[in-house]
Amino acid sequence: MTSPDPRILIIAPSWVGDAILAEPLTVLLKERYPRGVIDVFAPAWCAPVYARMRYIHRVIENPLLHGPLNWRLRKSLAKHLAATGYTHAFVLPNSWKSALIPYFARIPQRIGYTGEARFKLLNDRRTLRPERLPRLVDRFAALAYPADTAADKIRTPMPVLVPQRNSQRAALDALHLSVTPAPVAVFCPGAEYGSAKRWPPEYFAELAQRLMHEGFTVWLVGSPKDRPITDQIIAAVHSNAQNDNTPLSPLHDLVGHTDLGTAVDLIAAARVVVSNDSGLMHIAAALGVPLVALFGSSSPTYTPPLSPHARIANIDIECSPCFKRECPRKHFKCMRELTPQMVYQHIVALR
Repeated sequence: MTSPDPRILIIAPSWVGDAILAEPLTVLLKERYPRGVIDVFAPAWCAPVYARMRYIHRVIENPLLHGPLNWRLRKSLAKHLAATGYTHAFVLPNSWKSALIPYFARIPQRIGYTGEARFKLLNDRRTLRPERLPRLVDRFAALAYPADTAADKIRTPMPVLVPQRNSQRAALDALHLSVTPAPVAVFCPGAEYGSAKRWPPEYFAELAQRLMHEGFTVWLVGSPKDRPITDQIIAAVHSNAQNDNTPLSPLHDLVGHTDLGTAVDLIAAARVVVSNDSGLMHIAAALGVPLVALFGSSSPTYTPPLSPHARIANIDIECSPCFKRECPRKHFKCMRELTPQMVYQHIVALR
């Protein structure tokens, strides 16, 4: 690492949450190489997230999808990247394929964990010891340090996203939303990985109704894939409202009406966010908004929301975390026994 002005390429993970957890690595690299230029090679759907990170110079779209090896396209991309003169590549995914392009581009320093037998593809290979670095964010951050650095010497900054205020104002106007005078509660009821990570829709509905009674406006935020879930939430709220004569604050379903970048900017306006363990949960944490993070089948030890303003809502149950997409025991107790009242108490504690 002798170049005074290194050009750094980060081969980014595909999941939005993992992208957020990689942000501290960019901070550490900028500290180590103040005059360095940091680019990111990332899937198009993650680009809006990287555009709101500190110290990212450019986002280069990775058009490769999971599955096909596509040698011709990989070599073409590598040729294009080689012309940029990168000195360092940090390969964050553990797959063999993710390390091919930096190798084909002949980037001199190729840093990453051994992963899927990447002995030749990486020339600064690290051996991952999970017991030393139990959190994914620390594993990414450790790559900024020399390989022999002790775990207790690795400093991991909190991830930070910087919302684009012009985009936020434009979205508020376009969607006829307001953040005053009523405070906003954002609910993120989706989780792409699987149903075992999703709090029941009827629980979101019950919590929404309670907050709406208190004067909160509730926004439902997610991708178009979350439409069936938000439809259930809205139906349950309307059904409950028929038996309740108390006026409610508005409920806005924004699912499918925002792209990821706009969702980031809107979440930044929230007074509180309630989210399953998902990319949007990590986004809320990185924005520093008060957050209640719901954990069932996944682990708050491995991928916690990294924010002093976040609280983890989960229950101590023998089979959790199981890391399964669907509850293998069919009882779904890890989420069913996490009641709306318990989550509400976390919201109260954040005020």
